[in-house]
Amino acid sequence: MSAQPLPAVSYLKLPEDGDPYLEGHKCGSCGATFLGERTVCSKCSARDQMSAVTLPTTGNLYSYSIVHRSFPGIDVPYISAIVDLDDGTAIKGNLINIDPDPEKIEFGMPVEVVFDDALGRKDRDGNSYIAYFFQPKV
Repeated sequence: MSAQPLPAVSYLKLPEDGDPYLEGHKCGSCGATFLGERTVCSKCSARDQMSAVTLPTTGNLYSYSIVHRSFPGIDVPYISAIVDLDDGTAIKGNLINIDPDPEKIEFGMPVEVVFDDALGRKDRDGNSYIAYFFQPKV
């Protein structure tokens, strides 16, 4: 069992001497940025032009869906969202700290990335995890 929480996804970085952050890979040819490590750009197909970058922690809500039915053990409803970060990178995650009510959620609303416990779940070895979420920017 790990004393420190582990990242829930490979592109969530947890440095020992700093704050958590999301890592993207940016194409040196066209400037497109993506989550996940890659050697070929999905936009322009340039090879070996990708370099790691720290993604911004603010953006705007592009799209969302309120999920009412899910796997057993997953609390519903929850808001699955796509956010355009300030650098143009689009990422998916859950929108938290807002009621799952379409009357209260606005397309384009400013949001921020927050890092928190991955819903209190632990793996079979007892390890806990840190995940990223979006919340309305105050």
